[in-house]
Amino acid sequence: GFFYNPNIHPFFEYLKRKEALNKVISNMDTFKLHFTDYNIRDFFQSIGEETDKLKRCYLCWRFRLEKTASWASNNNFDVFTTTLLVSPYQNQDKIRQLGKEIAKKFDIDFFYEDFRIGFSSAHKEAKENGIYCQKYCGCIYSYLERCKK
Repeated sequence: GFFYNPNIHPFFEYLKRKEALNKVISNMDTFKLHFTDYNIRDFFQSIGEETDKLKRCYLCWRFRLEKTASWASNNNFDVFTTTLLVSPYQNQDKIRQLGKEIAKKFDIDFFYEDFRIGFSSAHKEAKENGIYCQKYCGCIYSYLERCKK
């Protein structure tokens, strides 16, 4: 696995998500996970000064999917995918389109499946097992939207 999320803000939220993922995989003997260093500057450089929410999300997805595909290709994987495909709040069509484009760029396959069908049950199971569940996508913009509500 590859955990690359420079978009997550604030830093303690990043740590909560990292800890939750480590908790989930702790019983999986064969699952190895690579964490990158946290660098929110990467996120801001990827979105530039974009103010439109949909365009900003697209730029963020593209940036993170490119990093994922690059890492997967450089580590001899045949395929890559993303946990974005679990969320009912993300644009599946755009993510699938991006995944296919990026797959061609890095000469690796993109695995697409609409995992949203399992979102509610997975969320319920996580809560029952004391695993942290995020309350926003992760970026500072979604954090501010959540705070305003």
